[in-house]
Amino acid sequence: MKNILIIGAGRSSSSLIKYLLDKSSTENLHITIGDVSEENALSKINGHKNASAIKLDVFKEEERIAAIKKADIVISMLPARFHIEVAKDCVTYSKHMVTASYISEEMKALDAQVKSKGLVFMNEIGLDPGIDHMSAMQVIDRIKDDSGKMLLFESFCGGLVAPESDTNLWNYKFTWNPRNVVLAGQGGASMFIQEGTYKYIPYHKLFRRTEFLTINGSGKFEAYANRDSLKYRSIYGLEDIETMYRGTVRKVGFSRAWNVFVQLGMTDDSYTIEDSENMSYRDFTNLFLAYSPSDSVELKFRSYLKIDQDDIMWDKFLELDIFNPEKKVNLKNATPAQILQKILMDSWTLEKEDKDMIVMHHIFGYEKDGDKHQVESSMIIKGDDQTYTAMAKTVGLPVAMAALRILNGDITTPGVQLPINKEVYEPILKELEEYGIIFKEKDVPFLGYNPESVKG
Repeated sequence: MKNILIIGAGRSSSSLIKYLLDKSSTENLHITIGDVSEENALSKINGHKNASAIKLDVFKEEERIAAIKKADIVISMLPARFHIEVAKDCVTYSKHMVTASYISEEMKALDAQVKSKGLVFMNEIGLDPGIDHMSAMQVIDRIKDDSGKMLLFESFCGGLVAPESDTNLWNYKFTWNPRNVVLAGQGGASMFIQEGTYKYIPYHKLFRRTEFLTINGSGKFEAYANRDSLKYRSIYGLEDIETMYRGTVRKVGFSRAWNVFVQLGMTDDSYTIEDSENMSYRDFTNLFLAYSPSDSVELKFRSYLKIDQDDIMWDKFLELDIFNPEKKVNLKNATPAQILQKILMDSWTLEKEDKDMIVMHHIFGYEKDGDKHQVESSMIIKGDDQTYTAMAKTVGLPVAMAALRILNGDITTPGVQLPINKEVYEPILKELEEYGIIFKEKDVPFLGYNPESVKG
């Protein structure tokens, strides 16, 4: 049998594991799930005859190496920063590897060794990154193959709550790692290019510089810029493109309200707060406001941030209960970002019956035979339940499909890579359609970035 080792049995692994178990008899597979919680791993395989669960602490070298040695291919579903030790062992013991994470500098440094051993290390093959790369390259390659010249590429993606489960004023719930949501946009200016003009947005301005989108009949959305759109020019072979922008999707109004947390300093993760475990939510909010012997925390909050009492923004903050003097933080030596995350999880955690939703939207502008054209390509998918979420499907299924194709010798180009080659993206996108992950394309009039054609 061909042995697949999956390290990490978190929420994003459910669809990945189910796909491989469903294929295990016809493809002659044995799947080993390794997780720090053996109970968690066992729950994912549900007694399947072609699977086994093991307790695996990735930081225990002997455990890790023993598991990797038995595998033909290793799928790491660990947090991105933990992939590298697994990757080094895969090089040492000549095992293929698949992850859904961005390629780190440490991973990139293994490329020569990976190629010398004829191994495939496929990364960025989940949702974002992953399906965005594949669906974009499919259209870009088609335009180029038809002698078109790319002028504009904009790409937007967001993990949201499905409309039927949208029950709060923020129109948002956590559908993936809450910590990453709280820290989104930090670590440097967002950079992109629009009609040949470079643009940079510092973090403290990021959530007030949003784009508005109407996507495939699903209503109006907004997007804020991802950190580095410029690097995708070389990755996608678009070095001369005039507009390149990648953004994160939210429902309209989210970014304006989120900006309040940024301006107050509540998203800061660089220092810890004294006596944080004994602090109330109200105390925490008051930390970031000026002292006043007479004004209430609510009044200071509204005054400092210029929020009127009848503004929907005010209701959003009341809904989060950030002025509650009874609720305790109960986190020792916590950063502002960690405390904010705790508060938000009270209101934004998905309920048992809630469904999530993934939205992805691409805009391609190109020139052919002197005429300018524009294509929009959109994908919207809802989760089935709390196990098989839209996030788990869109992250896990392409990972599983890539792993199986590497095992079967259908993907053979060696090296540390992402899924931008036709041998990878064409069959995987075609198979994803069988699981309802479908992009709808339409031709629209070419507007460019600025319909008035005013450079700025």
